[in-house]
Amino acid sequence: MATKTENIEVKTGGNPFGAHRVIEPQNTLPQPALRLDNNMDYIYDNEIMVEVETLNIDSASFTQIKEEAGNDEAKIKSKITEIVGKRGKMQNPVTGSGGMFRGKILKVGPKLKRDLKPGDKIASLVSLSLTPLKIDEIIGIKKGTEQVNIRGKAIIFESGIYAKLPSDMPETLALAVLDVAGAPAQTERLVKKGDTVVIIGAGGKSGILCSYAAKKKAGETGKVIGITGRDASLQKMKEMGFCDMCLKASATDALELYNAIHQATGGKMADVVINCVNIQNTEMGSILITKEDGILYFFSMATSFTKAALGAEGVGKDINMIIGNGYCRDHANITLDIVRESPKIREVYEKLYA
Repeated sequence: MATKTENIEVKTGGNPFGAHRVIEPQNTLPQPALRLDNNMDYIYDNEIMVEVETLNIDSASFTQIKEEAGNDEAKIKSKITEIVGKRGKMQNPVTGSGGMFRGKILKVGPKLKRDLKPGDKIASLVSLSLTPLKIDEIIGIKKGTEQVNIRGKAIIFESGIYAKLPSDMPETLALAVLDVAGAPAQTERLVKKGDTVVIIGAGGKSGILCSYAAKKKAGETGKVIGITGRDASLQKMKEMGFCDMCLKASATDALELYNAIHQATGGKMADVVINCVNIQNTEMGSILITKEDGILYFFSMATSFTKAALGAEGVGKDINMIIGNGYCRDHANITLDIVRESPKIREVYEKLYA
């Protein structure tokens, strides 16, 4: 049923960063807040209201919820509903992470000068952990993915970013790709020609994209090594063909990972390490395989700053550690272009997400 947007009240005085929607605790911003105002009967004049069709839950968050629910779909739905009901946003209290959504523009605040109109299809490029969200109904969960189809509404703040969904690929495919757009775009920025690059989790959604970006930048003189702990992901890496070496090793076993990369690189280790896995306790392995003055990029939301910082100190490693920012300039276009450039990636992702 279409929403009658003329009945939505417009308020003034909204903060650009969304602080006006924070209920608890006061004087904080939406991401660290415990609870947001998700009332969709009104909109502030600097907000965008969206009719949400699909939530793409962050991988670390969805994995945690799924394990807690014993992989029972009804319990997964119930947990998501419970979180949003309590918090006014989809922020997993265990992982602290959220995800993103796709939907249709309902109303654009009159204060905003944006190239948007009601009916435009967009994907949010800011986390659900800071997005006011109201779920009316969870319709279903797309098997094998973190995509949850719902009926509901969400708010994008004045400072929020989004992407209009492209017309040359299915919306659910674009959503899946945009969910991890920061990782391959940052990989493209960090890797140089001739680098040895290790992608931890190279058989996953973000890992495949990062492997493609890394190989493209490292070139023929560089080497891309893919790591996974699962046989199915190892086979997928080999089939994709973006990694020069595909290794099976546990990212949570620091010494096993170190020995595998030490052998693969002749003791030289990696110039750049990209960590894409969605499980905890992979910090030390990532640190050990990064060469002195090398770059370690943690894209995973399961990363512990404390473990990374104190762990590197404890083993005397002087490396440049970067906490993954899901946003970097033009990341949406960079990552969508990877899907357009690679028929292999598009075929695999369309089967899973489209």
